[in-house]
Amino acid sequence: MRNYETVFILNPVLSEDQAKDTVDKFVKVLKKANADVLNIENWGLKKMAYPINKKSTGFYNLIEFTADAPVIDTLETEYRRDESIMRFLTTVLDKHAIVYNERRRKGEFKNKKQAVKKAEEERVK
Repeated sequence: MRNYETVFILNPVLSEDQAKDTVDKFVKVLKKANADVLNIENWGLKKMAYPINKKSTGFYNLIEFTADAPVIDTLETEYRRDESIMRFLTTVLDKHAIVYNERRRKGEFKNKKQAVKKAEEERVK
């Protein structure tokens, strides 16, 4: 089993509940295929670099998971079937990305001042 992360953009016309239901649908697809979902992040409504289908914004979402390679084909087929998905990208994580994502999940990069203070406290101990 390898570590993957997938980022997808949902149509901005969807309501918050519809967007959440769509994310839940893809999480269920992964769990049905025996994938282990590690992290789900909703990045919210963001402006895109260029228009897609005459829309300049979209709901960005990230799912981090571990799975076997055939699961990716199943997931991406579901993305293509869903009309609310505007774009998606699934990548394999190398060892450095896995460590980075673990640190990000712990919140080390959210607030630089807190991270510096925590590092100083650990150094003093």
